[in-house]
Amino acid sequence: MNQVLYRKYRPQGFNEFTAQSHIIQTLKNEIESGKIAHAYLFSGYRGTGKTTMARLFAKAINCQNRKGFEPCNECTSCLEITKGSAVDIIEIDAASNRGIDDIRSLRDSIRYKPNLLKYKVIILDEAHQLSKDAANALLKILEEPPEYVVFILATTEAHKMISTIASRCQRFDFYKLTIKEIVSKLEEIAKEENIKVEKEALEMIAASSEGSLRDAEGLLDQILNFTSSNEIKIEDVKEILGVVDLTLVFEFTDFLIEKNIPMAIKYLNENVERGINLEEFSKTITNYLRKLLILKINGGLIDEIAVGETGETKQKMVEQAEKLKGEDLKIILNLFLEAENKRKYSSIPQLPFELALIDYFYQSKK
Repeated sequence: MNQVLYRKYRPQGFNEFTAQSHIIQTLKNEIESGKIAHAYLFSGYRGTGKTTMARLFAKAINCQNRKGFEPCNECTSCLEITKGSAVDIIEIDAASNRGIDDIRSLRDSIRYKPNLLKYKVIILDEAHQLSKDAANALLKILEEPPEYVVFILATTEAHKMISTIASRCQRFDFYKLTIKEIVSKLEEIAKEENIKVEKEALEMIAASSEGSLRDAEGLLDQILNFTSSNEIKIEDVKEILGVVDLTLVFEFTDFLIEKNIPMAIKYLNENVERGINLEEFSKTITNYLRKLLILKINGGLIDEIAVGETGETKQKMVEQAEKLKGEDLKIILNLFLEAENKRKYSSIPQLPFELALIDYFYQSKK
């Protein structure tokens, strides 16, 4: 059975890790010095490497032949952890094991020393989802844990963790990956898989993943299955994502610039009748207007916010940003955000956007 890309190319050493250098440097120092804390809190956006880092750290502190900070990936400990068969590495999904009985069971299991490894490592994923009673029981364990146990709590919502638990952990915040970092990793994967991919296609995949490397790798996998070939073009990515043609966005924005609301409404309805994905159109136009607002504040950011776009597209963005007033952009963005929320409950999907356009016309006249 073929492995999905994000599993196949999961880092097996710190040198293979994409981004999060601020975390890796601290963990490296702790591994080399042997000053291992009893509890860590890995917090951050989904798909940024929290669980992968936890497994890698568990492997490094238990490696039998480690030189420096990198695991050897050859000893019995490393091989068992890589295969996921190490009985001393306990992974718990707090989303489905969130009750006090689950934590009591965990408490009982850590009374016994590791079978093979130096440390028994408990990786608690989505730790913020523990019930109140379970969290209090975990707190009791964290207050006086056995010296051979290391807890790694991973969460996408650190603010939901009770403060007394967080205070007993070393906290590391995982940042969203940049488009450049994601593209670099996807290029490595494409090279290993002998896939020919257009740079613009990788940039679009990276942009759509919103900082999650796992999502980007998953999307690349999906596109490969869609094309059934070893070549990916930007048109393939657009078809999978349902990307709205920028020509539609440019023309719609021109109507906003001219405050030609009747034509804007007509244009919207014509495209809805043609089968345009209204949700994707709303997302695209909102993101586009946001970029125009940023350009209005600082035109020098064009290359950063228009990654992968052609020179003609960038020029059009600059021109439209110059024509639209900053206050008008602020008004229409707020109205479109409200319309998107209302669309989900409207019997006529485009009605909230029609009302938003009418409100824009009157508010921008004040």
